[in-house]
Amino acid sequence: MPPRSIAACLGLLGLLMATQAAASISLNATRIVFDGDHKEANITVRNGNQDVLIQSWVDMNDASASRAPFAVTPPLARVFAKEQQLLRILYEGTGMPTDRESVVWLNVQEIPQASESENTLQLAIRQRIKIFYRPAGLTGSALQAPAQLEWTLAKHGSQTLLQVKNPTLYHVSMADIKVQAVVASDSTMIAPGEQKQFALSAPVASGPVRLSFSSINDYGAQNHYSAPLSSGTALPAYATESRLNP
Repeated sequence: MPPRSIAACLGLLGLLMATQAAASISLNATRIVFDGDHKEANITVRNGNQDVLIQSWVDMNDASASRAPFAVTPPLARVFAKEQQLLRILYEGTGMPTDRESVVWLNVQEIPQASESENTLQLAIRQRIKIFYRPAGLTGSALQAPAQLEWTLAKHGSQTLLQVKNPTLYHVSMADIKVQAVVASDSTMIAPGEQKQFALSAPVASGPVRLSFSSINDYGAQNHYSAPLSSGTALPAYATESRLNP
């Protein structure tokens, strides 16, 4: 492509980026806990400086984005500037496991109205947050689940592996998982009954070492945990909550 054409394309791209419409909506929560004792859960969509149309639905987060047995009402709504819209999430009553917590995803897609000015790039921006469906009658507690995770250190040749098992009925979302100063994972979620392992990028001491991580609770806040670990020990370690940031 000739230099003049390249310059023209770059100039047009810069103009489009300069006039790009920013995302207008925001959600009042980072996650939703759907209590099986209730018929519905709610979330509020707040709008910014421009009128928008929002489309909302729930999917299973699988490869085909298959529909989950939940309905969102209203599924399509116009939200005026500086106003908000309450979304009601309704469970159809069947289709989800009843013996453990499950996760589906709420999608809220912003469809901006047609721009009155030329050379404006407008994007249909989708926000996705997790819905934790918690059936009625589950034993245990989601708040206690992080302290019940079973942690071990294992050697695989020259590699050290951090292993964790979730024996509870609840999902545990974690961030900043470290063994001493070695980061095992920036963020992960472990499902009920699931086991995960993380290969450490650096060797750790043969004696007791310190595991630390943050657990994200039902309200999106972080609780900090720590535990002593020893490589080659068959018995798992359990973390305790710390009031101080690890």
